[in-house]
Amino acid sequence: MPTGRISFAALLIASILASPFSTAYAETVVNKSITYFSIGGRTAEELDKALSENGPLMKSSGSRHPGATKIKFGGTVTYVKHGNRCAVGSAKVTLSTRLILPRWKNRGKANRDLALVWDTLSSDIKRHEERHAEIARNHARKLEKDFLSLKPEADCERMQARVARLSETAIQDHDRDQARFDRMEAANFDRRMVRLLQYRLDTLTKK
Repeated sequence: MPTGRISFAALLIASILASPFSTAYAETVVNKSITYFSIGGRTAEELDKALSENGPLMKSSGSRHPGATKIKFGGTVTYVKHGNRCAVGSAKVTLSTRLILPRWKNRGKANRDLALVWDTLSSDIKRHEERHAEIARNHARKLEKDFLSLKPEADCERMQARVARLSETAIQDHDRDQARFDRMEAANFDRRMVRLLQYRLDTLTKK
């Protein structure tokens, strides 16, 4: 099955001029939520069809997926005067991640084999989407540090321009990392599922 995809929103930086005595600081604000979509089915084929018909629709691919993580960046940067120069006074990057995961309403009545497959698959979908959220968090924290490490400019207009360029580059880096992760996951999907199924089966056998 296809792996989840990412929905990106632009990183918006609102700037204000702070007092000359402000101390530079960074603050990451992260909000994560999980929502579920229900699917029905009593066979593997019906489950596969239900996922493809009811999974979240990603605008980037134009198709539905068994899971997804929607990511939105935002935040503020303030500036301070140091003599005749302008520097970053504070940086706050906000990050909102919403995991969209499947929930099988017939799980309680499933036979052992199909339940084993579903539990393995749904667990892997959740792990995959959690990793997308983690990648986004890492980029958000790095971006704040990068803002504060910017050297002062001759005036705040130039400082704002540097912040804007850094924001754009950060989003592009984030996009590439997320896409790279999806490619790796897709390439290893079959082997990973076989390994995970075997592990769960071995665990059940030992009980």
